[in-house]
Amino acid sequence: MNDTLDLAILRTLVAAEHLGGFSRAADRVGRTQSAVSLQLRRLEAQLGRKLFVKSGRGLVPTEAGEVLLAYAQRLLALNDEALAAVRGQGLSGRVRLGVPQDIADTVLPNALARFARAHPDVVLEGRVERQETLNRMLRDGSLDLILLFAEPQSPTGQDLGLVDLAWIGAPGWGPPPGQPLPLALLDAPCLFRKAGLATLDAAGQAWRLVFGSPSLGGLSPSIRAGLAITVRVARFCPPDLAPLPEGILPPLPRVSLRLAFAEAAPPPAVEKLGESLRQAVAEFLSARL
Repeated sequence: MNDTLDLAILRTLVAAEHLGGFSRAADRVGRTQSAVSLQLRRLEAQLGRKLFVKSGRGLVPTEAGEVLLAYAQRLLALNDEALAAVRGQGLSGRVRLGVPQDIADTVLPNALARFARAHPDVVLEGRVERQETLNRMLRDGSLDLILLFAEPQSPTGQDLGLVDLAWIGAPGWGPPPGQPLPLALLDAPCLFRKAGLATLDAAGQAWRLVFGSPSLGGLSPSIRAGLAITVRVARFCPPDLAPLPEGILPPLPRVSLRLAFAEAAPPPAVEKLGESLRQAVAEFLSARL
């Protein structure tokens, strides 16, 4: 029996988990879907356990699959960090990164820590801004790369995975009977605002704007006070707030996490930070809530 796990197969499994299917994972790792299916069967034979089972039109991990995915994240992280440290020796220069607040609070710390350890001579500069500002700064050359949210079919950048939007409010919040739905939303243009209002309008749900702000911090008081709800990525929900239970309001669409570069062929330091961001996103999306 082969007692050594193949990291290439583990990378495919992790990609399938956070991209939402083996077809998209096959595209990401540069293999055909039949080759990926064969990889999975070989891995299951090696471990003597079923790792995925059918659910609807897709596959979901079994309990053994969940365990393996957790270890796979750690193995791949260590492997990639070791490669980056050795290959990146002597790497220098400046990298200018932009992200919105949600990503800065969640995904970014691990990515920056890993990158700084592997490439201590690279100077990092960051901006936390609204998405339309980040896109403008990327176009005008003020930033080298950005990580942000976009609609799933957006042509912008590289798709790193889909995340669910959710209605977010204070714990125990319920809609006021007979009244328009009270909302706290970021100022337009805003992808989450657009998705929320389009969903309510399509369902014929009346709403009113209670609080508006250019920043998440400006919305928080009204949400924490139970005066309004907002739209955010479910996985990025602050610990003192909570997604509304399913069925209270119409479901929201999913959005894509996308990585975009200012140049088609980024400098080595910029590309290395992009690799750290891809890995951090994969780990975050594969982590169990």
